[in-house]
Amino acid sequence: MASSSGVQIPGRLPLLLTHDGVLLPGSTVRVSVDTGRNMQLVKSRLLKGTSLKSTIIGVIPNTRDPEQEADELPTLHRWVWQRSSHNQGELGELSQRFYQAAVQLVGMLDMSVPVVAKLRKLLDSLPRDTLPDILASMIRTTNKEKLQVLDAVDLEERFKKTLPLITRQIEGLKLLQNTRKLRPDDNKKVGTPFKTHFSLEEEGDEEDVDDTSLLERKVKGANMPEPALRVCLKELKRLKKMPQSMPEYALTRNYLELMAELPWSKSTSDCLDIRAARVLLDNDHYAMEKLKRRVLEYLAVRQLKSTLKGPILCFVGPPGVGKTSVGRSIARTLGREFHRIALGGVCDQSDIRGHRRTYVGSMPGRIINGLKTVGVNNPVFLLDEVDKLGKSLQGDPAAALLEVLDPEQNHSFTDHYLNVSFDLSQVLFIATANTTATIPPALLDRMEVLQVPGYTQEEKVEIAHRHLIPHQLEQHGLTPQQLQIPQHTTQEIISRYTREAGVRSLERKIGAVCRAVAVKVAEGHKISKPDPSGPQHGPEEAGDRERTGEEAYRDTDMTAPPEMPIVIDSVALKDILGPPVFEMEVSERLTLPGVAIGLAWTPLGGEIMFVEASRMEGEGQLTLTGQLGDVMKESAHLAISWLRSNAKLYQLTNIAGSQDPLEGTDVHLHFPAGAVTKDGPSAGVTIVTCLASLFSGRLVRSDVAMTGEITLRGLVLPVGGIKDKVLAAHRAGLKRIIIPKRNEKDLEEIPIHVRADLDFVAASSLDEVLNAAFDGGFAATTAPVTHPQVSSKL
Repeated sequence: MASSSGVQIPGRLPLLLTHDGVLLPGSTVRVSVDTGRNMQLVKSRLLKGTSLKSTIIGVIPNTRDPEQEADELPTLHRWVWQRSSHNQGELGELSQRFYQAAVQLVGMLDMSVPVVAKLRKLLDSLPRDTLPDILASMIRTTNKEKLQVLDAVDLEERFKKTLPLITRQIEGLKLLQNTRKLRPDDNKKVGTPFKTHFSLEEEGDEEDVDDTSLLERKVKGANMPEPALRVCLKELKRLKKMPQSMPEYALTRNYLELMAELPWSKSTSDCLDIRAARVLLDNDHYAMEKLKRRVLEYLAVRQLKSTLKGPILCFVGPPGVGKTSVGRSIARTLGREFHRIALGGVCDQSDIRGHRRTYVGSMPGRIINGLKTVGVNNPVFLLDEVDKLGKSLQGDPAAALLEVLDPEQNHSFTDHYLNVSFDLSQVLFIATANTTATIPPALLDRMEVLQVPGYTQEEKVEIAHRHLIPHQLEQHGLTPQQLQIPQHTTQEIISRYTREAGVRSLERKIGAVCRAVAVKVAEGHKISKPDPSGPQHGPEEAGDRERTGEEAYRDTDMTAPPEMPIVIDSVALKDILGPPVFEMEVSERLTLPGVAIGLAWTPLGGEIMFVEASRMEGEGQLTLTGQLGDVMKESAHLAISWLRSNAKLYQLTNIAGSQDPLEGTDVHLHFPAGAVTKDGPSAGVTIVTCLASLFSGRLVRSDVAMTGEITLRGLVLPVGGIKDKVLAAHRAGLKRIIIPKRNEKDLEEIPIHVRADLDFVAASSLDEVLNAAFDGGFAATTAPVTHPQVSSKL
């Protein structure tokens, strides 16, 4: 038996069963040999033959389950070659239509692909009767459709069965081109080889939308400034020419996505209703009048001038006074987005300005990331703990903030990652700090500093009943009908269990009270009633129960439902919180000469400070303890020198009664607590008063505290932190405060009710200080020397 091509076909033909596809004439297919029958055929026929050309096998599709190997072969189609009886004109017309469709299909593919170019070149030279088989093996069809083409022995029938498949493939490619707006180089994906020389079967796995085109639309729709848009379009052009396998492809794409997501022109409209803003601020925070007034001023100016730049505020105050929460409240009042950036411990300037894109793992700074998060260009940014910035080999982040917080520069802030300017002038920056001492002067000069002092006891009571107690009740699942904390209990918690400028410790103590009450309430809910149908106990068992009656009572008392509401009094408070932490020890510590009370300022607020002095026989040495700084040591030497020079005037003597207080006498000054570092000039008047009490043997008044710097001539100079110091003295129960004369102006910031409870003495000289610190004054034997005022003759 011979075929038309001259190949001698044997009478007995070995058959290879395949379920991988349909092998059409003129095409090739990769077949997986995994069954025993096929493996035996390959070993006996293909591997033993001298030449593959001399080996002829038959390939038939296995329509049965490939997992089940049966002895019977699948049903074969029996057909006989017949001469076509159709009109040659109709067949020629059909052949021409098929040829034009084939040319159109191949023309839609990319000619740069070798197999596509080869097919296009051979298309004119191939016989027309072979085209149906070749194209049917290329296009995306099912095995059933390919079998129908294979079964069509008649040429006209093969044309008719293959032509709809070709037309369907052309329509699919047209729809794909219209949807994706394909670029010339994207056609390569359509003609990717798969199983045959080339195939269109991968087109269904492609994404419906071109990511690069979508990214380009996002960039153009971001409404960014012209310089930024030019940079993005340049990067897009590079991205289109870049293979996806390159590492720089992902970096460039991430950059463009960030640029498209930034809020270049998106903003929120401010709520400029001043009355509503005042009500909202009053509801959120009690006191803080200066901060509220500043926010209302900003709103008023915003009404008059819509293009007002965002202010740069800095709230300075002790911890726990509400600096961060008032920033969030300001954002809610203005109707703006809020974003908090914690700067504590930041020691790399790249956290502010970002990394350059040349580095691996580069990313934008926290400012740009915050803008991306909130999605608008006029949010409220809270720069928390700006006084705790660090410095390292990676740069100084405080210096990087100079551009961010400068109203004259932040309209063109340049992040290293973006490398284009971004307008920050509409952002409302609020910085928080505990002290301005650690903030660089250049950075401090760019901010409007607003002092946030500590709260008075009355303000803490009001804050506790307005905000803290309801919040803690909600957090612990309690209601006001279950727990009530009277005002006198709150005052006891404030005065005896907390001593702070803020209210954090107060909130923790209230939380401890709520937890203790929650245990009682939960135990009361779980109590179960005794079963009346339970077993009856005999006399012996009753005696045993009587012996353990106390334990049974205690157990019953522990689980008995408490009466509602539970009111916390002093006894319950002591049971829950333990013994009082702070006692009113001022009067007990001033029972001996040589003790005085000073006022100190710390980042945590004002504090009272005891100064103790003692003397013993010695060689006139002065010993200072308590971790004192150089300035405080100098104040102690100044006090000793002034007292020695005025010893006769104030009748100060040593142990032996000599007029020189240090003759044969050693003096020891101690500043509790010894573990806390202390420094500053404001303890000068306290040291003079303490030593004067020691050398004169008189007691200092137990309700007096003082602060002020001294000079060698006996003058009292002004100091800072007056408000915090006065509030600390008020918390400690002191009644008289001695301050420098030039600090009288600072008393206006102190609440009126605090000023009414205290007696202020403004002193300009140490003589006035001593007269106010001792009962009955500290009179000198003669009038102090006064220096006559000399009038200028100019």
